[in-house]
Amino acid sequence: MAGLVPAIHVLQTTRMAGGYVYILTNRPNGILYVGVTSDLVRRIFEHRSGFVDGFTKRYGLKRLVYFEQFDDIRDAIQREHNIKHWPRAWKVRKIVALNPDWNDLFDTITR
Repeated sequence: MAGLVPAIHVLQTTRMAGGYVYILTNRPNGILYVGVTSDLVRRIFEHRSGFVDGFTKRYGLKRLVYFEQFDDIRDAIQREHNIKHWPRAWKVRKIVALNPDWNDLFDTITR
């Protein structure tokens, strides 16, 4: 058994880096986009700068109105999947509960 790494099982239990689920819109009660990322500041900056082609750029979704932080990116990915399948009314209720004025939260994450 020479040459085998005895601690190979350690790789299977290592936690992955954290992540975020976020919701963007173009205005209060506007179009909603749910996304996931490991770097929220970078990702929102990319959306706001128009670096990301696709849905968010096409509809001008630059206002960060909601986000959740997770210790493990896999949990964030699962949460994003769940939220994307929610009815719109549930997403709006979630936003309004924490951000009733639909303020852009980008400045709060860049401090």
